[in-house]
Amino acid sequence: MKIAPLGREATIDDLYKVEGKAELVDGRIVLMSPTGGAHGQAAKNILFSLTAYERSIGGGTAFGDAVGFIYSPRRSFSPDASWYVGPEPTEKMLDGAPLLAVEVRSPEDYGPAAERRMAAKRAAYFDCGTQVVWDVDGLRAEVIRVYRAPDPESADVYKRGEVADAEPAVPGWRFPVDELFL
Repeated sequence: MKIAPLGREATIDDLYKVEGKAELVDGRIVLMSPTGGAHGQAAKNILFSLTAYERSIGGGTAFGDAVGFIYSPRRSFSPDASWYVGPEPTEKMLDGAPLLAVEVRSPEDYGPAAERRMAAKRAAYFDCGTQVVWDVDGLRAEVIRVYRAPDPESADVYKRGEVADAEPAVPGWRFPVDELFL
């Protein structure tokens, strides 16, 4: 994670000018590093499952990591996968929050400082209306931690051999943890 210097508080308009993946965090543009194969594979498998759910059940739209959500003039998100229910998408970032935000851990997402950043990001998701946040750890623990808005500090933990859900954000959708690794 690298912060792009501007010398002033950045805006959504500044974010649109950035090449590559970035988020606006408290008025600062945070550049996101490219991810590795295991990270990309896990995010892709979750997105494919959400897309199949979208096609068969409907009620929302599945998005991958290139889609941004505007939370406020000083903050945006670009989760690795998401489920969105709202106005028809346009060419611009989506206003509001996804109901489900999936964050897949990268090698730099471990340690005390990383845990504080991830907890702050989860809190920001919940503040803007996200109902469920997945913390996908396919590199070390091989689990999906599912945080829900009513109790954002505790997680349901799903391990290999188990099936995670995203209730109430994506009703009836289930994802086998083993499919992270296909």
